[in-house]
Amino acid sequence: MSAQNFLHAVSLTDLRAKGCMTVQVDGHTLALFAYANNVYAVDNRCPHMGFPLERGSVQNGLLTCHWHHARFDLASGGAFDLWADDVRAFPVEIRDEAVWVDVTPPADPSGHHRKRLRDGLERDLSLVIAKAAIGLLENGAPAEEPFRVGLEFGARYRQAGWGQGLTMLTCLMNLIPGLSPDDHARALYHGLAAVAVDCDSQPARFTVRPLPSAATDLPTLKRWFQQFVEVRDAEGAERCITSALRAGANHQQVGDMLFAAATDHRYIQIGHVADFTNKALEALDIAGWDATRAEQVLTSLAMSYANANRMEESNAWRHPIDLVAILEAAFEQLPEALNAGRGRAWPGREALTPMLLGDDPHALTDSLLSALRAGCSPVELAGRVAYAAALRLARFHTSNEFGDWDTALHTFTFANAIHHGLRRCPDSVGLIRGVFDAAMSVYLDRFLNVPAARLPEPGDSPSAESTATLLHDLPALLDRQQQVDAAGQAVARYLFRGGEPNTLLALLGRLLLREDRDFHTIQCIEAAIQQYHLLQGTPEAVYMLVAAARYLAAHAPTMRAQGQTYQMAHRLARGERVFE
Repeated sequence: MSAQNFLHAVSLTDLRAKGCMTVQVDGHTLALFAYANNVYAVDNRCPHMGFPLERGSVQNGLLTCHWHHARFDLASGGAFDLWADDVRAFPVEIRDEAVWVDVTPPADPSGHHRKRLRDGLERDLSLVIAKAAIGLLENGAPAEEPFRVGLEFGARYRQAGWGQGLTMLTCLMNLIPGLSPDDHARALYHGLAAVAVDCDSQPARFTVRPLPSAATDLPTLKRWFQQFVEVRDAEGAERCITSALRAGANHQQVGDMLFAAATDHRYIQIGHVADFTNKALEALDIAGWDATRAEQVLTSLAMSYANANRMEESNAWRHPIDLVAILEAAFEQLPEALNAGRGRAWPGREALTPMLLGDDPHALTDSLLSALRAGCSPVELAGRVAYAAALRLARFHTSNEFGDWDTALHTFTFANAIHHGLRRCPDSVGLIRGVFDAAMSVYLDRFLNVPAARLPEPGDSPSAESTATLLHDLPALLDRQQQVDAAGQAVARYLFRGGEPNTLLALLGRLLLREDRDFHTIQCIEAAIQQYHLLQGTPEAVYMLVAAARYLAAHAPTMRAQGQTYQMAHRLARGERVFE
């Protein structure tokens, strides 16, 4: 180390007399220790929560912080409690009875944050994850970098495969482009911490190797895959996935294969399997379709297909009306309906919604088939069903049981997944079946709108009410429980009065992130915003965000403990004294 890197710190005589001193050197607050005939210099801020290490104690070469009792090797700064992180140790030289310290900046701060992100994920340390997410983004890393780390970690270190944690991570990553830049690290923190919770104490997952030869064609692999899922053989299904990817299947081909198994039976696992599939594919769109990554991520879905419950086994789908039989009869007509509609322009967009919200399952399937015959594309049909499912939330009456919010939520997120699946794989017959399943689930949710909450109208807004006031008052509204109708009305009035949509979307994201993580709430907000973008410019888009705001208000406020953890990490990153 050249001499020019060292700066004068303190007199050696003074340090030995006191044993410990704090000094300012080139903007750094250092704790200097004279111990066992040596001199040591470390950052005075405990890396855990910033407590002054000068107030700690040294014994047997170990420096102990007296706030949470984190222990460090005084010489190297290495921590023995990984929730605390290593404290930065500075090289020291003694020259002419004076202490000189090298304060050259570390060569690779991002590398340190990457290591700490791994530590946080491996040990489920939310504060460590928050610090790492903040540090990476502040050092110029794109959000995709920590996202990839979390995606690959979650796919590898959870034997049960894809679950809520990876779904939340992907949902929150999807929301980042519409968030304020100040909220990007917060969104990553929530998603990455959810993955850590999901993987905590879980065995690792080992992927099944592909078939020895890549000669098997994709239609055969797809047929085998569906067969293995049918008999609940997760291992055989997984080998079909890896073999299809090694055979060169692109994202549309593998998506069609996966969604086929997710829709061979009716509304499996109350829609979660289809949503997990859609989110896994979206995650790879973000992280990149690297061959190894794609195999690790997509094979993590196999167990969910094989183990899912099937609505053919459900009383609600069989009695008092056999809805499965109605659907199967409709599926037999699908080839004819699709063929009849080719090349035609569909005029019945608005007329279909009341039919989807009706109380006659036979009329429901007839309306869907008629729409296809009239020229409605499967993608557009899926969008109409997703909108109807959102209306169940927008019109959900608060006299219902609180848990019934999730009944309507499951239908909506399933319908959203089917819609986005068809946007990826527009010719997937399985996904078209999924549209009918989603519509039937909308039918089953009809009693959640009896009575129906009133939808806000453009004329509801007082003439003197400004969009700025509406936006300003929304956070305080969600500080109180049971503000469901008020929140929905505020969002509608803001949009009907010409408020800037992107500003509202960023605020809804921020209000979501200030609450403690809730799987269903994150699903709802992300799906509603996805659908909003597809409907933007229509009155229907307003009701998508009304549904989102009402669901969020129903589940707020939480304790907001996770936000406190993030805020602590943020304050530490800015150098604040959080212990005071």
